[in-house]
Amino acid sequence: MFAARRGIVPAVVLAWLVGFPSAGQQAAPPPGTPAPTANPPEIATHDVPVTFRTRVNLVSIPVVVRDSAGRAVGALKQQDFQLFDKGKPQVIEKFSIEKPGTPTISAESALDENAPAGRPAAPAPPIADRFVAYVFDDVHLTASDLLRTRQAAERHLEEIENTSRVAIFTTSGGTTLDFTDNRDQVRETLRRIQPWTSTVHSADNCPPVTYFQADLIVNQNDDQALAAASSDAVTLTCVHPATQQQLTDPKQLQVLAQIAAQQAAHVALAAGDEETRVSMSVLRDVVGRITAAPGSRSLILVSPGFFLTIDHRREENDLLDRAIRGNVVISTLNARGVYNPDQITDPSQRSPDSSFQVYRLKSQYQRDSALADEDILGELASGTGGAYFFNSNDFVLGLKQIAARPEFVYVLGFSPQNLKYDGSYHTVKVALSPRGLNLQARRGYFAPKHEIDPEQEARDEIREALFSREEMTELPIDLNMQFFKASESNARLSVTARVKVKQLPFRKAEDRNSDNLTITSAIFDRNGNLITGSEKMVEMKLKDQSLAGIPEVGISIRSNFDVAPGAYVVRLVVRDSEGQLMAAKNGTVQIP
Repeated sequence: MFAARRGIVPAVVLAWLVGFPSAGQQAAPPPGTPAPTANPPEIATHDVPVTFRTRVNLVSIPVVVRDSAGRAVGALKQQDFQLFDKGKPQVIEKFSIEKPGTPTISAESALDENAPAGRPAAPAPPIADRFVAYVFDDVHLTASDLLRTRQAAERHLEEIENTSRVAIFTTSGGTTLDFTDNRDQVRETLRRIQPWTSTVHSADNCPPVTYFQADLIVNQNDDQALAAASSDAVTLTCVHPATQQQLTDPKQLQVLAQIAAQQAAHVALAAGDEETRVSMSVLRDVVGRITAAPGSRSLILVSPGFFLTIDHRREENDLLDRAIRGNVVISTLNARGVYNPDQITDPSQRSPDSSFQVYRLKSQYQRDSALADEDILGELASGTGGAYFFNSNDFVLGLKQIAARPEFVYVLGFSPQNLKYDGSYHTVKVALSPRGLNLQARRGYFAPKHEIDPEQEARDEIREALFSREEMTELPIDLNMQFFKASESNARLSVTARVKVKQLPFRKAEDRNSDNLTITSAIFDRNGNLITGSEKMVEMKLKDQSLAGIPEVGISIRSNFDVAPGAYVVRLVVRDSEGQLMAAKNGTVQIP
């Protein structure tokens, strides 16, 4: 598979997505094992897959609102927005305002058990709070446009803060660099990017047919598009001159020209399909990779744009869904720079024998193709709350603008009423009560073809919290860390969650107070790569007397990890089952 060959997503991340096992996790009891006793223990801790109750079929719509001067507006309320699904008003069930431009990341420090009196370890390097993936569309970029945008990216690197991590990807998959703070390595990778050539060639087609025009001819049976290509085939002598001389009926030449046009359209369609499939596949993989980065996430696509047929629209919707669920903002830079779509066809290339009508039709399809290619750039940006830079040759300025974190992003969520699992496309419209404001928002979504698995939705929820850096305080928890260096190359890191149990929202059933805690710990390296992690479930069925006897400081749950010396970030997430409340804390450790 193409995606597997590129290896964009590390195997350890894939392991986490399917349920990360803890060290020492016990297998299910074999058949015939006696049933549990009728009087179960009041507190039991074990490693199990996490399951949460979550709202399914929630459609999220990121919205960026600006005033007439282009300044972001961040003071709007939920009642200022209206949502429409296929023209029908919807109830906004989720409303939040994200302010990625002002991240606040605090962290506890670990204690060194080797040091006397539990002295704190040496301070770890600053926590990486932002991850920016640059995707260069080497499949569609010309050599000159690629050179100019590469040089602009090198200059732009000087303005990126030291708490950001940068990755480089290409849509061909030929050049990749995972997230790093090594700017020299980033520059060296940028200089290695070269234009990619499709395995299906259409450049030598006669007549030349764009992917857009080929779609009209082959998939939509557009007679006018075929007639324009056929006329072009005649004027460009796509039918061999010797063959033309043998023809006695002019209609025969037209038939052969039409055959040549259809053949060229099929070749162009195959090449365009491959290039779009490759590009969309890599974008999907990069979104998956950056979603596993613990912090603010941005994807910057540098491309002249590329055409999507109706067959690729579902892939685009899936890409938008993945980005929105993973809090990935996609911004785009149109590498064409300044150009006039009405003057794409060079008049000097017109054949002396061609009529003005043929030249006009050829120019029209060239222009329509260029405009259609750009749609993907605007749609990805508007659909995820990103920025779109176009019609300018100042690519340094463009990268600076689109790489800037959005000041405010409103996230509106709704559950479609009477949703049918038919895979149909739903247009979405967002309206504002205040007038004089401009907004960009997602334009629609595809309905699922089957009911969404609530358990999978639950995994996504805890995963989103784990790969964030946001401090969450809905539950009363403390994070403590200690490490013991057993040798020069090995250390044991202990991560302890202390939960003030008495403040939990227990459910009273008969003589028991019930609640379950899911405690997830993860260790990341200084570049945000997941090293290891564990999940523990604490099941509590406490009698009143037992609950009253628990100390005010609560209970402690420890997870141990074997790590090598180095700098690490610890992420702790705790969730209870009854109140569905969540808490999260960050920690740093420097093991010499």
